[in-house]
Amino acid sequence: MRCLFFNNTPAHVHLYKHTVSRLEDAGHEVLVLARGDECTEALLSYHDVPYETYGDRSDSLQSLLWEVPAHLSTIARQARRFDPDVVFGIGPYAAYTGTITRAPAVAVLDSEPSLDHVVSKPFVRSILTPEAFRKDLGAKHYRFRGFKESAYLHPDVFEADDSVRADLGVDADEPYVIVRLNAFNGHHDVGKRGFSVDQRRQLLSALADHATVFVSDEGGDLALDDLDVRPYDLHPARIHDALAEAELLVADTQTMVTEAALLGTPAIRSNSFVGEDDMGNFLELEAHGLIDNCSEFETVLDRAQELLADESTAETWAKRRDSYTEDMVNLTEIITSVAQSYSEPSTQPATVDVTGVRAD
Repeated sequence: MRCLFFNNTPAHVHLYKHTVSRLEDAGHEVLVLARGDECTEALLSYHDVPYETYGDRSDSLQSLLWEVPAHLSTIARQARRFDPDVVFGIGPYAAYTGTITRAPAVAVLDSEPSLDHVVSKPFVRSILTPEAFRKDLGAKHYRFRGFKESAYLHPDVFEADDSVRADLGVDADEPYVIVRLNAFNGHHDVGKRGFSVDQRRQLLSALADHATVFVSDEGGDLALDDLDVRPYDLHPARIHDALAEAELLVADTQTMVTEAALLGTPAIRSNSFVGEDDMGNFLELEAHGLIDNCSEFETVLDRAQELLADESTAETWAKRRDSYTEDMVNLTEIITSVAQSYSEPSTQPATVDVTGVRAD
C-alpha cells in the first residue's frame, strides 16, 4: 500500500509522524508532501520522515493565492509519480490530490471557521474531527473522543523527558513559564489578532517577577534585550518536553494551548477567536478546567499570577489531565487503521469503520 500525507505545518508533522512510522514498519510505502518551512522540515528530518516539498511557506493570503497554481502543478507531478492508494491531509491540496490520482482522501480537521471545509468536502472520502467540533459536515463526517493532538500526546504515546531542563539551563526545581506569541500571518488568521506589542512587554515583565520566562515568538520581531526573559531556542522537537515541565503556558496561539492541556500544564489563551463563537476544542478544554480562554488582557495577567502563586496548581492540573485523558482515543491508532483499511484498492470501504470513531 502507498500512503501520501500532506504536512503543511509543524503540527501536521506531529499529527502523522507515528502513523508514518507504523506504516513503514508494516512494509507500506509512505510519502510526505510538505510545504517548505524551516521548522516543518527540521521536524521531518528529526523524525526520519521521508518527504518532498511542493513549495515554500507563504507569508500572507495574497502570496499564497499567487503561488497556488505552481503548488498544484508540483503536487500533481509528485503525486502521480507516487500513485497513492490513500491520501491524508487538511484542506484543498489533499482533496485535489485524491481527485487527480483517483485515491480516497481523508481529512483530519479541528478548526470550525474554515473555507477549507467548503472547498474540500465534495472531493474527500471522509472527514475525521474531534467530538467537540461544532459543525455538522454531513454523511462523510466521523467524530472521535479527543483532539488531533491525541495522535502524539496520548499517554500511551508520549512520555516526557525531564532532561529538557538541563537543555534549557534551569534547575530541577526552578519554575518556568513559556510564552508563545503568534505571527498571525496564516490564511486562517486573516482579521484576527492577539497581544499587542505593549501587552506582550507588560505580560513578560509581570511573569518574570514570578518565574523564569521563555519566549517562543513565531514572528521573531519582539525585542527582548531589555526584558528579564530568555528566548526559547531548543530544537522544535523538544517543545513538548519543555511544555510538560513548565509551570504555565500563556499564548495567543492555538495548537500549543491544546498540547499544554493534554500534558497537564495550565494554559492561558487570549486572542480574538475567544468568545461565544470560539472553536469547540477550546470550549471543551475550558469546561474541564484544563485551560483558560481570556478575551481581556487584564484577566490574563490576573489569572497567570493567581496560578503561579497557588502551590496546588501542578497537582490539580495533573489530576484533571489524568481524568480527561482516561477515555481519550489514541488518534494514531485510528489514522493507522483507516489507512490500512484502504490497503486493497479493489475493496476500499465507502465508510470509516474503525474502533473509536462514530459517524456524525
